[in-house]
Amino acid sequence: MRRVVVLGDVMLDVIVRRLAPLAPTSDTPSSIRVARGGSGASLALAVATAGHEVIYVGAAGNDGAATIVRDALRSANVTAQLETVDAPTGTVVSLVGDDGQRAMLTDRGANSLLSESFVFGRLAVPFDHLHASGYVLLDPATRPIGVAALALAKERRRSASVDVCSVSSLRHMTPEVFLAAASDASQLFANEEEALVLTGTSDVDDALEFLAVRFHEVVITRGAHGAIAAVGETRTRVRAHDVAVLDTTGAGDAATGTYLGARLREELPERALEEAMNASAHVVEGLGAD
Repeated sequence: MRRVVVLGDVMLDVIVRRLAPLAPTSDTPSSIRVARGGSGASLALAVATAGHEVIYVGAAGNDGAATIVRDALRSANVTAQLETVDAPTGTVVSLVGDDGQRAMLTDRGANSLLSESFVFGRLAVPFDHLHASGYVLLDPATRPIGVAALALAKERRRSASVDVCSVSSLRHMTPEVFLAAASDASQLFANEEEALVLTGTSDVDDALEFLAVRFHEVVITRGAHGAIAAVGETRTRVRAHDVAVLDTTGAGDAATGTYLGARLREELPERALEEAMNASAHVVEGLGAD
């Protein structure tokens, strides 16, 4: 078992899936779920499920949404160390289409007020691995904190990882700035669209090779096409499971967290990717990130 610190967003998810055509001026029957959200939190739960001690660090408001997130993390044996700030807890409304893909309306809220003093107070304890959610690096307000945290992990000779999280935010930030911010990480996780934008290529294998020069370990998830990984000179690819997709929310995070948890147990990349595909297949069969 390793002690893993995850630096990420605190988000409440409102997941909406229409059950009938949209009635613009009236009621549309829908399936709606309100639950713990956050890309980093989904990853943290998967790492904890893999058997590791996980500490989750983020910022939240003093409201019911924060309570929902804290309770969900604690029930999954994740230690929630959340800074309480004077702003509403972050919220995302996820609109799920008939194909299971979703569009997200995001209010980052309290997440942008996370303080460096709070984060470094939590990092004062010994840890074996640090994961910085891409959202921390994508937000200009918290990017310096994420960069400094990754530098601290490198200074302590601890492994560190980053995932990209949002292709629209990546385009706004620019790939060059993101790669510079993530440069002290040893592992990078991205989905296929993010990897192509990050590398300016149109071929996923070329993207993998581009990123493998900059990071010791790279994983690119490809939805229905499975996932590929580069670890040093080793290249691994696995297929996704053929399951009915209800909602893709949290599937990539579950895959990434499961892979990371397996690798921290010193599983081989192929085995870790297989476990990741099992986890993502389970998530897409239900509504929401769990």
